Amino acid sequence: MGNADWDRRHFLGAAASVGVGALAAGCTSGGGSAGRTTTADPVAAENALPGDRGWGLTHRGPDRAVEGYADQVSVLPGETFHLHVSTTAAGFRAEAFRMGWYGGAQARRVWASERIPGGARPVPAAHGDTRTVSAGWQPSLGVSTRGWPEGAYLIRLTTDAGEQRYVPITVRSASTAGKLVLVNAVGTWQAYNTWGGRSLYQGPGGKSDYDNRSLAVSCDRPYDRDGAPLFTTYEQPAIALAEKLGLPLAYVTNMDIDRDPRLLYGARAIVSLGHDEYWTPVMRERVTAARDAGCNLAFLGANACFRRIRLESAPTGQRRLVVCYKTDWPHDPMNGKDDAAVTTDWRAAPHPRPESSMTGTLYESNPTSAPYVVADPGHWLFEGTGVSRGTSFANLVGTEYDRVNSGQDTPRPLEIVAHSRLVCRGVRSFGDSAYYTTGSGAGVFNTGTMRWVESLTDDPGHGIPPHTAEFTSRVTANMFRAFAAGPAGRTHPAKDTLEEYHPYDGDPTWAKQNLW
Repeated sequence: MGNADWDRRHFLGAAASVGVGALAAGCTSGGGSAGRTTTADPVAAENALPGDRGWGLTHRGPDRAVEGYADQVSVLPGETFHLHVSTTAAGFRAEAFRMGWYGGAQARRVWASERIPGGARPVPAAHGDTRTVSAGWQPSLGVSTRGWPEGAYLIRLTTDAGEQRYVPITVRSASTAGKLVLVNAVGTWQAYNTWGGRSLYQGPGGKSDYDNRSLAVSCDRPYDRDGAPLFTTYEQPAIALAEKLGLPLAYVTNMDIDRDPRLLYGARAIVSLGHDEYWTPVMRERVTAARDAGCNLAFLGANACFRRIRLESAPTGQRRLVVCYKTDWPHDPMNGKDDAAVTTDWRAAPHPRPESSMTGTLYESNPTSAPYVVADPGHWLFEGTGVSRGTSFANLVGTEYDRVNSGQDTPRPLEIVAHSRLVCRGVRSFGDSAYYTTGSGAGVFNTGTMRWVESLTDDPGHGIPPHTAEFTSRVTANMFRAFAAGPAGRTHPAKDTLEEYHPYDGDPTWAKQNLW
């Protein structure tokens, strides 16, 4: 999102013409098993249980009234994690809510603690050349997940005075075979987390204090604001829809994909949710290899896989540091030693690999707000929506957006299904939704707008009319169902339409003068 190094994010995908090396293999898929049936439907059974509509926060209180973090980003069912909590109150309680559909309640409480004695913990200073803030608090309690189903969870902390915050954690799937895989973008959550005064974007002086930002951020600290701002905004609404559909689902974090070389074996589809910007090379290689073995990919936002990161060990010994030097990449210790590991934009020097080779689109810019305009109403993704060519949905494109580029890294055949005029930072351009298929049979869909998942809630934020949720929910459901069935390219092969919309990307002079 917007920051002082925006000028590195060029309009029109200027860097997209740089060649991309061969992608690593090593991940197989159950892509040829579209007719395979499952013997049980645990997602449907779970969502048939009574939900708890009161899972939200009713009173946040002052900034540091209560806050906490977990010592794991994910655990397997039955494993124990620890909560590290600071509060100005004498005591607090914790409750665990599994996020889903549950007849519209969207959560079920699976556990609650006894009252735990409280105490205020310090906010430490940043340390080291990377200016990293790590809380380093002692644990307040251990939490066993015995009996907890796989899924995305919010732990709600409530003080004696009623002040509340969230702590997110994923109860991950041991296997993704035959499943639609929902990926929690923990690396991106931490990149934007300003707790302790620093993120990968800003220092203690705020957004204007770019030069004092962290170069590595720690998972050993609470999240800012409500404790789970990127999850509740960009992920939870899509999770609710997927569980409502009763599809076979698996839950992982992007850090799990980096950690476990076999995790994606046999997956039917991998879903990158609404803001999934920060990827390690291993994450990208494994997701790409899954696609090349027949696994479908969906990107339900914009700006996906824009930054290359590295995971390093924290003082606890776990890989809980997210490293990204960004514009300071010449100072990255890997520079000159392993250029493919230097942490900067994926499309940038010293080892450019534009994200479009995987996502189908290129992140272009921010901020903007523009109508989403349907270009191909007969496309299978739009089945049942009743749209026509030119049907538009106000303000659905933004605040960040992607655009298709006809450079050599763009996969073909590729269909542009929505093509939306916009103006960003005084420049006229377009935002695109695109679908492409591969020789393995995989289908890949990218919405190209960060507001897609937000729009699923019926909440008219950003000036998006509530009826937009009917459209985006139906399109997302069409995609989820097709992708969960097996390689979508076999039943829905893409018909290339790129040249109808981007015939002159190779001529930047024309592009600047004639975008629309």
